[in-house]
Amino acid sequence: MEKEIKISFHVIPSYEDLDETEKKLFEAAKAVRENAYANYSNFLVGCALLLDNGEIITGSNQENAAYPSGLCAERTTIYWTSANFPKAQITKMFVIGAPRNMLSSQPIPPCGACRQSILEYEAKQDQPIEIYFASLEGEIFKTKSVRDLLPFSFDSSFL
Repeated sequence: MEKEIKISFHVIPSYEDLDETEKKLFEAAKAVRENAYANYSNFLVGCALLLDNGEIITGSNQENAAYPSGLCAERTTIYWTSANFPKAQITKMFVIGAPRNMLSSQPIPPCGACRQSILEYEAKQDQPIEIYFASLEGEIFKTKSVRDLLPFSFDSSFL
């Protein structure tokens, strides 16, 4: 007998529909996006994490002429956070991406490598991370866990 697997996400119509905490994360991700070193793709991504201690940590994508030596905003931010706040739990992640000098309303989700890395930190802290992804304007997508973006995930239970 076939079994259907469902993923869950919410669509928030626009920035105005976010609560105050979500707006702070949106603004932080949007601002740090401008610090991206994206000289090759011209695709700027910013990430803002909310920690259980109330801190907001930000990061941006960092490219390198020797592909794939660069790193996405999500992994830049989550790795730095783990190194500097090893006991803090990440409660929310906000990702904003769009081409340089171009308005886009297409929400930009984390790539596969970032999804796998986020999954590792969800497992490490034994708590899901709410993930929001957006562009500079338009709809914002929200998931309760990276498992909704990576339903057939590989984790330490396979090892």
